Amino acid sequence: MCGIIACVGKRLALPILVEGLKRLEYRGYDSSGVAILQNSGAFLLKSAGKVSALESKLPADPENGNAGIAHTRWATHGKPTEANAHPHTDCKNSLFVVHNGIIENFGKLKEDLGEKGHIFRSETDTEVLAHLIEENYDGNLNLAVQKALSFIEGTFGMAHQ
Repeated sequence: MCGIIACVGKRLALPILVEGLKRLEYRGYDSSGVAILQNSGAFLLKSAGKVSALESKLPADPENGNAGIAHTRWATHGKPTEANAHPHTDCKNSLFVVHNGIIENFGKLKEDLGEKGHIFRSETDTEVLAHLIEENYDGNLNLAVQKALSFIEGTFGMAHQ
């Protein structure tokens, strides 16, 4: 079980996402993380442990993005570590994914993507989604997500940016 929250609006996303993680912490307390889109790129912060551990790592001045995703995790694949915390990224750190559920065929997908040169940084099934989307991206993100999901076996919910 995990908790996912996303935010797009006019206000700063980081405080909204952190408050959402606190409210969702009952769904997972092994690790948490947040990704914010900004004009200068993306801000990614992850931590093992409760949301308070993530909160203690936040910068004094919040990031200025108004769109982001966040996740609190109850570990199923991979230990509760910072590396296994969501959001997960593609090879270029340009795509961020959070996920709740189980990808039953992630081992085979990870092997196939590794043979194509994808580098994995975690032990999770979720990271496979980021790399599958990257593999299928040709300028149309929605189409890449649809193609990636056609390879997935399992039950899940996800958010990406």
